[in-house]
Amino acid sequence: MASRLFEEREHAALYQRYRLSSPFQIRNLILDYLQRKKGKPFTLAVDIGCGSGQSTRGLASYFDRVVGIDVSEAQIEEAKKVDGPDNVSYRQGVAEELEFKDGSVDLLTAAAAAHWFDLEKFMKEVDRVLKPKGCLALYCYRVPFELHYNACSERLTQVVQQALKTLAPYESEKTRIVRTEYREIFDTITFSDKERVNNIQFKQSVPILWIKGFIESLSYYQAFQKKDPEVAKATLERMERDVLQTMGVSSRETMLEVKWTAFCLLASKPE
Repeated sequence: MASRLFEEREHAALYQRYRLSSPFQIRNLILDYLQRKKGKPFTLAVDIGCGSGQSTRGLASYFDRVVGIDVSEAQIEEAKKVDGPDNVSYRQGVAEELEFKDGSVDLLTAAAAAHWFDLEKFMKEVDRVLKPKGCLALYCYRVPFELHYNACSERLTQVVQQALKTLAPYESEKTRIVRTEYREIFDTITFSDKERVNNIQFKQSVPILWIKGFIESLSYYQAFQKKDPEVAKATLERMERDVLQTMGVSSRETMLEVKWTAFCLLASKPE
């Protein structure tokens, strides 16, 4: 069974506000792969571990129907609050028991979620529900990210890295899989036709206050907060003060640039 986290309403709300929308670089990579391996029509895409739906909505323009699945009822409620295309729907469920007919799905995706799955059981479901030549795409991001602002980019990145080091003792074995860039997950994929793409880079402009909100959404910050709420809060407040001081600004609304590096595992079911 997948690990059950991100289920509290406040945590789900943080996800909606601070987690990434699907970057076009990754979306285009996945769609190009699906076109190359299977080709159109693109009828059904399923986004597993969809959280509050950012990655799910990004697929809407390319498929007749897109379904987001998450174990957390609170996350699904957050996803449904966002106005979106009529061909996108959400339902509560788990990665290891997908309620789709055999051979009915063109694309299965998971954005920053596959490390929480029971991979052996998940892959059996992937094999069952995908159409022949249907595709699997699992992607995630490196943390820490880089921060850029004028001449102080290196120092800003160091400030965030220091805060994340304080959180490190609260990481789980599951999140450590991200640090190896899904090497273990790649080995678990049972399809012989598989590949990985590294060093997918993209940028986004965010206000300073976003940094604190994003870190609050991390599972290991939530564990830290439950264990020692005062120290957890002080850690992020100190980080934010250091960011403001380093940038020489006073407003938390001041914009800066975040540079992300992502990786993606792609696989195609045999015909």
